[in-house]
Amino acid sequence: MLENKILDLIENEDKRKPLTDSDIAKLVNTTREYITQFRTEKNINNSRQRKEAILYSDIKEIIIEDKDISDRQLCKRLSILGYDISRYSVSQIKKSIISEVFPQNAAEKSNLNKDQPKNFITVKSVVDKDGTEINNSSNIDNSNKGDKSNTNYLRNIIGYHGSLKNAISQAEAAVLYPPHGLHTLLLGASGVGKSFFAEAMYNFAISSSHFDKNAPFVLFNCADYVDNPQLLLSQLFGYSKGAFTGAITDKVGLVEKANNGILFLDEVHRLPSEGQEILFYLLDKGKYRRLGETENSRTANVMIIAATTEDPKSSLLLTFRRRIPMIIELPSINNRPVNEKYVLIKSFFSQESARVGKEITIRYEVIRSLLLYNCPGNIGQLRSDIQVACARGFCNSLSNNSNEVAIDIKDLPKHVPLEILSVKDRELVSEDIFNEDLVVNPNDVVTQKSKDDRYMLPDGIYSNIEEKYYKLEKQGLSKDEINKILWSKVEFNLSKFAKNIESNMFFPKEELKNIIDEKILNVVEKVTDIAKQYIENIQENFYYCVAMHLNSTYERLKQGRIVRNPESDYIKKEYYNEYRIAKILTKEINNSLDIELPEDEIGFIAMYLKTFSEVDKNVSRVAVIVLSHGHVACGMVDVANKLLGTNLAVGIEMSLDENPQTLLERAIEVVKRVNEGKGCLILVDMGSLVTFGEIITKETGIPTRVIGRVDTVMVLEAVRRSLMENSNLYEISKALDGDKAYVGKVKGANKYTKTIITICITGEGTALKIKKYLEDVVLGNTNKNLRIISVGIINKDNAQNEIIKISRDHDIAAIVGTIDPELESIPFISFQDILKESGKLRLKEFLRINKKQFNPLINVIDEELIKVNNDRFTKSDLIDEMCSLLISKGRVSENFTMSVYKREMLGGTLFEGTFGIPHGLSEFVEKSSIAIFKLNNPILWDYNCMVDVVIMLALKENDGKVVRQLFDTLSKTEVANKLRKSNSPKEISDILLKI
Repeated sequence: MLENKILDLIENEDKRKPLTDSDIAKLVNTTREYITQFRTEKNINNSRQRKEAILYSDIKEIIIEDKDISDRQLCKRLSILGYDISRYSVSQIKKSIISEVFPQNAAEKSNLNKDQPKNFITVKSVVDKDGTEINNSSNIDNSNKGDKSNTNYLRNIIGYHGSLKNAISQAEAAVLYPPHGLHTLLLGASGVGKSFFAEAMYNFAISSSHFDKNAPFVLFNCADYVDNPQLLLSQLFGYSKGAFTGAITDKVGLVEKANNGILFLDEVHRLPSEGQEILFYLLDKGKYRRLGETENSRTANVMIIAATTEDPKSSLLLTFRRRIPMIIELPSINNRPVNEKYVLIKSFFSQESARVGKEITIRYEVIRSLLLYNCPGNIGQLRSDIQVACARGFCNSLSNNSNEVAIDIKDLPKHVPLEILSVKDRELVSEDIFNEDLVVNPNDVVTQKSKDDRYMLPDGIYSNIEEKYYKLEKQGLSKDEINKILWSKVEFNLSKFAKNIESNMFFPKEELKNIIDEKILNVVEKVTDIAKQYIENIQENFYYCVAMHLNSTYERLKQGRIVRNPESDYIKKEYYNEYRIAKILTKEINNSLDIELPEDEIGFIAMYLKTFSEVDKNVSRVAVIVLSHGHVACGMVDVANKLLGTNLAVGIEMSLDENPQTLLERAIEVVKRVNEGKGCLILVDMGSLVTFGEIITKETGIPTRVIGRVDTVMVLEAVRRSLMENSNLYEISKALDGDKAYVGKVKGANKYTKTIITICITGEGTALKIKKYLEDVVLGNTNKNLRIISVGIINKDNAQNEIIKISRDHDIAAIVGTIDPELESIPFISFQDILKESGKLRLKEFLRINKKQFNPLINVIDEELIKVNNDRFTKSDLIDEMCSLLISKGRVSENFTMSVYKREMLGGTLFEGTFGIPHGLSEFVEKSSIAIFKLNNPILWDYNCMVDVVIMLALKENDGKVVRQLFDTLSKTEVANKLRKSNSPKEISDILLKI
């Protein structure tokens, strides 16, 4: 029986090396989760707890024998006994035993620490002072948790004795002020912990008994209601039945829910002036009325805590600021002392250890990098970066079948090792002080998740990684194959998660002279120039990183110390080109400094070359280039870049006496340099410059679109659209110039003005069938100057290469087929869509056939989103159904539903009094779409208005033509009658798309 086997294994295990749940699971051929559950049900300790009892006894025996034994010697003694344990864990147990057996010695050590300079810290002193217990997901130090009388949540925050001392003192005063606290404003940059601090104030209010133990804490994000005072009013104060259209019942507001507690107004600077004025009466008198009430006032006993990242003088009304007496400013992480940063880092690693259920060993280089790097996202970003590193380390532990997670420098996000802070901070975390790895255990922390934490990776991140790993393992894949598949998915998700808070910031090169020998800087300058000869667009980060690394290496070599590169063989194989270049750079370094760098150093330099020459494909954009006669282009580009906070646009100016051929050659070089894989939009003023696009595309294979008569407004719009996440070259050029766009024609196309590619993954035969269908059924004889080329492709990469070759001699209008080659500059229509009328019309639009009769609804009407003969009894049921349909088809995100309801609260949306037209915010729309439900029986939509056709709009900001066309169509009586008589999605689609 399985249970007996498990019990027998635990009973007969090596007590000094007890079996982990994973070990037992493998021996009995089951899952680790099953073992953990079984062990918990039987009240059996985990492997660490089973080992601790005998380990403690053995260490105590050794220490009594030799109380001055070093941690290293103690580890050796334990290893001989059969233990496999880290030096850190041994050190912690040793301290505990010394305190118990030799209390006088422990007290003397404590006094020695007090005599050290204030900012001088070692790993041990930091752990002793602040890091014995960390008990919160953000920054609570629970070192006093043994004292049950200590219930002050504020004083348990890391930094209470240091950088946060004044802030915490103010917070205590604000909470304890009679009768119900002082309204408080929290100031600080994004990520410093304002939300967490507000929650800590609330917890302190409860624990101090100043607030009732059941007092509520209500969070309200003001950014959700910017410029919408009416909706703000209804959310904060509630409303009475009949207060406005759609208010069919009374509703309790957030102020009422927060009565006798705390209302936290996050991002209060996003509150419009009208919204701030609405709160005056509550702040002054503690009274309010629900929306729609005109007689008696309601009373609320509420303490308000507001938070902002902005200067309150410029973002909040003076009259509003006067009503908030307590202002508390929280420092950025870069302004906090190193010892606090260290404890925060240890805290976050401890939390991840608890989440993953494994011991985590962090290399001391990782700790130093996290202490040194510039962290613009503050504590929030620090936590995110640590979680990314732990996820990477966890992947590696699975492939290595390890019970521990090891975090090395390569596991950190790219930007972390690159950041450089002041010389002063660097001295405080020198290798002489931080020279030991940090080990954290699942038992070190009891995590306590914050109510709303944007910086926290999902709870299921580790279990998802593990689940996917074992699933792939069961399929018979090798470890290398599993790692490639698994990590590609994890890397993509982590990079998306970290993208919002990544930032590279450097100080001037001159400052490096204060910490790095000038002769080394000169050598690095030289090798950087050599590297640029082999690798185009190498990032500036390369210089800084190699300078710091080489300086450290040079010092080590002088001391006879060598650092091994554990990935040396892998780098030689996988980074062949970078390794070849690194050998050239190493030779130059050796000659210039008269040293002999070991082969491992070549691997390090190759890693830097690889890291700083890669372009992040996930954030590629359409390049924008402006060409002009005279000194015009650079001025327009400068305005657009500065206003939009980017350097995306590039200007090229042609002097009046310059040869056009010379300008063309310059333009070709610029296009090659700035292209990020999505093509280039070229905006020109006049003349021969409009022909450059076709020549550049033919010469380089890079897709281009050219638009003439450029002005500053056009450049602004082009850059704005290019910065949007899912933008592509075709859509931007079409939106900018509409019917007037001059798109460069390719001369090699001869008499064919347009080309369609038909494509199929199964072979050219199917592609030929698609071609014949287009010729016979879709296009007929509508355009004789049209070529259709069929292509059979094995995979997407081959498809892209083949189509790029064709594009050099043909102006490709669209691709039709069974596989999307994902070329951003060329629109794709699936063969399934071509079988529908909407797909045929889209293709004709791309070919500019019957342009004057084009119906913009063809891009948003889809039969999959049309339902007929439905029975829904309430408006809310119907809205839920329609939103769910749009979400399931990937047309909108889940937030779209709430935005529809918010809009409906302002008044029912009707057209012609007979059509319901609900709609939500464009920011939640993934793909512009319209959903249509025709009902069997009319439903009440707004007061006395009944509707039997509901059309939900999920449109983007630039879909004005769609709305105008829809309303123009619906305003026709015959269309309305036909819609009500229709019996199928196709029939409704045909009625609305009829040209």
